[in-house]
Amino acid sequence: MHIRFAAAALVLIAPLGACSTVKEAIKGPDLAPVGYPAALAPMDQRIIAVSTAPTANSLWRTGARTFFNDQRASKVGDILTVMINIDDSAKTSNATTSSRTSGVTAGFPHLLGLESSLGKVLPGGFDPANALSTNSKTANDGAGSVSRQEKISLTIAAVVSAVLPNGNMVIQGTQEVRTNTEIRQLTVAGIVRPEDISSTNTIQHTQIAEARINYGGRGDISRVQKTPAGQALIERFSPF
Repeated sequence: MHIRFAAAALVLIAPLGACSTVKEAIKGPDLAPVGYPAALAPMDQRIIAVSTAPTANSLWRTGARTFFNDQRASKVGDILTVMINIDDSAKTSNATTSSRTSGVTAGFPHLLGLESSLGKVLPGGFDPANALSTNSKTANDGAGSVSRQEKISLTIAAVVSAVLPNGNMVIQGTQEVRTNTEIRQLTVAGIVRPEDISSTNTIQHTQIAEARINYGGRGDISRVQKTPAGQALIERFSPF
């Protein structure tokens, strides 16, 4: 019976949402593309091929680092370390109360001499002096509160995927750690200024513009904790 009901519900709600909405209900929300503009930050890693052939009449091979140049990330393919230290909290509280009472009484004792004739047409007991009487009363009470606290301390290496015309760099990085059958994944993407990168080639997450940080996982534990797909679809589109 439950299977038939779920199947019928899926058939009824299928036209109500687009494919992206159904995908979000099943897999969860996706991060928005990095702006400035979004096309400059592809989510696929870009691999830069560097020639290692020695240069004629030179003691240095192509792409070698020097002793005196700035070693901070500055071009596509360079790596920098992102320090993620999020310790945010928010608390809001709202309450509203409203009420309204109104009443209307209307009559027409004299109506072109027709007030006595109206009694023959209208129901018995008609009184022209009290032809209309209304009253209404409404009340509304509302209250809401939000209490949120987040604390994350992580470190991840990111790769410069593009350099913008003004010198700012688009970075993105992914880190995966597997423990038994559970994978924890950390991704970061955004835009940084070269002058914000420290001498140790690190940058704080608060200095990343259009930052997109995602910390989650997949595996047996995450699958058990996640709401089943059928239940998520029914709860999302149910009109009751």
